[in-house]
Amino acid sequence: MVTALCHLSLRHDVADPALRAKLTPDYPVLCKRVLFSNEYYPALTLPTVDVETTAITQIVTDGVRTADGAVHAADVIVYGTGFKGSEFLWPIRILGRGGRDLADAWTDGARAYLGMTVPQFPNLFLLYGPNTNLGVGSIIYMIECQARYIRQALAHLTAHPGHVLEVRPGTARDFDEHIQQRLRRTPWTSCSSWYRNAAGRITNNWPGTVTAYRLRTRTLHPDDYHLLPLTPR
Repeated sequence: MVTALCHLSLRHDVADPALRAKLTPDYPVLCKRVLFSNEYYPALTLPTVDVETTAITQIVTDGVRTADGAVHAADVIVYGTGFKGSEFLWPIRILGRGGRDLADAWTDGARAYLGMTVPQFPNLFLLYGPNTNLGVGSIIYMIECQARYIRQALAHLTAHPGHVLEVRPGTARDFDEHIQQRLRRTPWTSCSSWYRNAAGRITNNWPGTVTAYRLRTRTLHPDDYHLLPLTPR
């Protein structure tokens, strides 16, 4: 239904079939971030605008050369290099139990129980961590859920002075497997996007509703954690 609405909007705003073909995505709707604008398509139909989809091969003195050999004159070039959405730690370094580096633990992609805590990293709690980004909904709402959960963790630690909380490996593994299984049924697996890392793992997005996340994080369950005596480094 969403795909049909998108095609209808494109047909309504862009009369030229050649331009419309250039603007039609070759991947499923929601696979990449959606642009909500009433002025985007009309702007591209202006006589002063050209949409060029041929690959750029060279930046030359007068502008940009594309793979067909044509040079497109330009006074200004906006070079959008993107961003590193799946590199959660850069440039921070976090060491856990036994000096384990979190970057090494996340070599094949970031993961955390409820997007907040990682085995062998005692008392480490994250906000807006792995798999808590949204395709729709409010990130602020997700962070509020996490803040409430972490407050409960702090209260539990306060009640047990001299101890640390460390999520059980099996608990974290079961959660991650469940999340990745659900993510495999989403459009995000159908294209290359910033939601996925180089290995194809979706490290960013939550596959459910914000309400489901709120219910999942409403109560800290101590059985999900080891409560261990604090040992000097």
